[in-house]
Amino acid sequence: MKKSIKKIISLLCICVMVAGMFSGCGKSKETSKTDVTPTQKADESTGETKDDTTITDTTDATEVQGAYPDYAGGFKEKVTIQMPVYDRAFEGWNVTDNYYTKWIQSQFGDEYNVNVEFVAIGRTTEVTDYTQMLAAGTAPDIIFHYDMPQALAYYGEGAIQKLDLDEIAYYAPTYAKNLGDTNKTYGVVDGANYFFFGKRPDAYNFVTLIRQDWLDAVGKPMPTSLEEYNEVFAAWKEAGLGNGGGTLVQNNFTYDYAFRPWPIDKNERALYSDLSIPAFTWEPTHKYLKNLNYQYNNGLIDPEFYLNTDEASTQADFVAGNTGAFAFYLTSSSTVISNLLTNNPEAKVAVLNPKANVPKGDEFKPQGRAYWPFGMIMGINSTTTPEERAAIWMYLEWMSQSENLFYLQNGVEGQNYTLDASGLAVKVPDFAGESKLSNNNNKDYWCLVVESAQYADEDLNYKANLTNWAPGGYEYLIEDAYKYYKENLEYATPDALFSVVLESVAEYKSDLNDLWKELYVKCAMATEAEFESVYQDACKEFLDAGYQAILDEKTKAIESGLFN
Repeated sequence: MKKSIKKIISLLCICVMVAGMFSGCGKSKETSKTDVTPTQKADESTGETKDDTTITDTTDATEVQGAYPDYAGGFKEKVTIQMPVYDRAFEGWNVTDNYYTKWIQSQFGDEYNVNVEFVAIGRTTEVTDYTQMLAAGTAPDIIFHYDMPQALAYYGEGAIQKLDLDEIAYYAPTYAKNLGDTNKTYGVVDGANYFFFGKRPDAYNFVTLIRQDWLDAVGKPMPTSLEEYNEVFAAWKEAGLGNGGGTLVQNNFTYDYAFRPWPIDKNERALYSDLSIPAFTWEPTHKYLKNLNYQYNNGLIDPEFYLNTDEASTQADFVAGNTGAFAFYLTSSSTVISNLLTNNPEAKVAVLNPKANVPKGDEFKPQGRAYWPFGMIMGINSTTTPEERAAIWMYLEWMSQSENLFYLQNGVEGQNYTLDASGLAVKVPDFAGESKLSNNNNKDYWCLVVESAQYADEDLNYKANLTNWAPGGYEYLIEDAYKYYKENLEYATPDALFSVVLESVAEYKSDLNDLWKELYVKCAMATEAEFESVYQDACKEFLDAGYQAILDEKTKAIESGLFN
């Protein structure tokens, strides 16, 4: 693992600038004498530094020989672990201090003499949050992300430590049984284990809701092509109902799947398809932007779409009745539909057919991004001590127990839910007591071990998805989402998983993401006659800003076969 002198100096500069911002936040991290930590050595041939993992002075020789201290009876001295949790800005929900964080402390922390602290990570600002916290030394003990390139970037900066899979199995045998093979297969970088994962079962609750009553009002069926979808928008505009909405695309780049030819070339996908970096110069992006430009110039979408920078702002337009479509993760506790009905009592909603985004032509299919068999990607902070690390594994083991996981996912029986004859937890509608779940069923706590609630029986699991993902009376939305998911499963492909750190990605990603927002909005707002020239100029600027370096480095890795 290499880190250039330039990067080290940059990181030190960041530390000086932001340390004051985080004074008093979290616990001060110091590596203990028993810690296994990376030490910097100079590479005489390159002048760069590289990490060699060494074991420093220890008071317990048996630990070096492979035995692990037994903490089943609890730690002799209080151990504090800091767990990251996404802050999705749910109104009235404190992600670091609520009924369930207190329950976790009482049921796990107090049992093992562990202080469990939760650190809020902004869902849309997570990379910035982690970067600042890492620089200031206040990052939590788990460094997580949903995208492997960013996880590899943390590794490349020396932010996470090497893992001992036997240690995980010792302290967390249930977790290791569930995820051990996944950790072993996908958690290796440069020949060593660095990442561990949450499980990812099949999920199909990311949906686009469309106003069915608006479709009925203009006499249009559910659109099954991009051309038909644009015709729907035009009809809504003419009828004075509203527009197709719109949001500022940022951070998560899945916008162009419908414009990719099928079947997709594996190497081409590896070169361009990247959740964390927009493929500005790829032809599917060109087609996407050309259609966006058409929609903008013909008044089919929100003329100020670029001001909708988060889910809350696009949701506000939808529930107010200004726009007729809204994409999000639907859960039983979602308030989108109820808020829409408050403002528009006659509103009816349906799940948009994924084909509505696909241009006509045999070469285009309703493609989507397939998930790898893991959800959350995690590493242990390089400054986390062996005792803290052991406590983390014990925490994952505790959470992996079915009764604890069930409680986190469903709440208190008789309050949040009741059990039916089949053993299914049936949510109590509109429960607002002290044990109320977050608006996504507490997922941001239990996603460390699994990405969605699961039952052992497949039929019961489907029933559970209907109740967990659909507000009461709207189960048909998940039924339709499942139908579309099964119909189009063959067109879902995962991004390439590189087995080496792409240093250019880490170096240029942040700047390119900022530049993307400027350039793609400029392309969208250009006149239709000027679009092509504006797009070509934007491509050149994007390449010169670092994207060409990324393409060059990816090409070398692809040619060497260093990807899945």
